[in-house]
Amino acid sequence: MLIREAEAADWPAIWPFFRTIVAAGETFTYPSDLGESEAAGWWLLPAPSRTVVAVDDAGTVLGTAKMNRNHMGNGSHIASASYMVSPEHSGKGVGRELCEYTVEWARSSGYRAMQFNAVVETNTRAVGLYRSLGFDVIGTLPEGFNHPTEGYVGLHIMHKPL
Repeated sequence: MLIREAEAADWPAIWPFFRTIVAAGETFTYPSDLGESEAAGWWLLPAPSRTVVAVDDAGTVLGTAKMNRNHMGNGSHIASASYMVSPEHSGKGVGRELCEYTVEWARSSGYRAMQFNAVVETNTRAVGLYRSLGFDVIGTLPEGFNHPTEGYVGLHIMHKPL
């Protein structure tokens, strides 16, 4: 697996699984009816932020991550990131590779920590992955997310010092 900078030409490969994940309404706080052009603008970030794709040997996009500072000004020393893995490639280590990549990006870019602002508590695979990579839940917003089948569930704030 290779992780490389995302290009506009990657968007047609990202959009189908991006749309599926967002429309399911189970893991992201994006509107479930988010349109393609708006989604591309939200995901394909300009520098100094970054968006990457994980691809296999054939060049197939397996997943993607975007990374950026979490806040501006006096809070700009904390990084954040988001991840999406194509469901057909789920469970194959793509998410772990992307997360490790973003942590290293944040560390080498001089950030002091990473913070995830809205990890849905029922997304146990993501919570488990982040915990295994050294992130801790530092707070939970009770009923901060309206899950389509579980109802109102918490949104974790997760943190990792770098």
